[in-house]
Amino acid sequence: MRAGIVINPEAGRSGARRAAARTRLARAALRRLAVEGDVRLTERPGSARAIARSMIAAGATTIVAWGGDGTINEVAAEVAAAGAVLGVVPGGSGNGFARGLGLERRPEAALRTALHGAERRIDTGEIDGRIFVNVAGIGFDAHLAAVFNALPTRGAAAYLRAGWKELRDYRAATYEVRTSRATFETTAFLLAAANGREYGMGAVIAPRARPDDGVLDLVCVSARSPASLFWSLWRLFTGRLEGAPGVRYVSDSTIELAAERPVAFHVDGEVCSGGNRLTIRVNPSSLRLRVPAASRR
Repeated sequence: MRAGIVINPEAGRSGARRAAARTRLARAALRRLAVEGDVRLTERPGSARAIARSMIAAGATTIVAWGGDGTINEVAAEVAAAGAVLGVVPGGSGNGFARGLGLERRPEAALRTALHGAERRIDTGEIDGRIFVNVAGIGFDAHLAAVFNALPTRGAAAYLRAGWKELRDYRAATYEVRTSRATFETTAFLLAAANGREYGMGAVIAPRARPDDGVLDLVCVSARSPASLFWSLWRLFTGRLEGAPGVRYVSDSTIELAAERPVAFHVDGEVCSGGNRLTIRVNPSSLRLRVPAASRR
């Protein structure tokens, strides 16, 4: 087996020393596990995808993404397209994808699983042609993702400060939602299409979401006062958002959204611009992922 390890040096607490330490650990894991492969650092948004593509072209059958959900998203898009296998070493601030799947957090253990773990097939989502592995979001979700991406520091405290500030000024928009079972209009604060359960840091947006059930869960949070929304945060961090007033869940393999004006959205935290109509669909069993043997199902 030949493998490639893609490291985002800017994920989590960045710095030259941390990047060098991650590189040493990755190379040591390849030697220890007798796996032939390369280790490369990303340089800018989008480079993880280009690096993964070049590694696959050079014969790698397993590509390891060491970073946050954005890095995993880029690598997973290339891995899924090529039919290769994805390994994950959580290295971001939230690590929602890894947490939701029960992947190891310690780099040494995560590297071992990423290179030699059991294989599990999971779904991916797609919105306006863009792949996501964990959560895609519209409305305040996308707005806040753009704000978070520009923060000079990361972590729960920084996110909460920024979130409260933006919460006070954000204005909800009206959307038409169409599934195979229902069509409805909603003035929504946010819409989140979930393949995985959580955003990261323990914030569970879709308690019933499963990454291998062949559907996506759309979470619709209706417009409410900032104080009311902020008060509901405890539900987000206890997995009980489904019981909150103004929250509606729908599940389907294809979901159509329409709005009066072009819609911004994010895929695993990376913000994109779309039109006023978006199609969200699931790609069943489209991603091969290495997981600990105990969490294969």
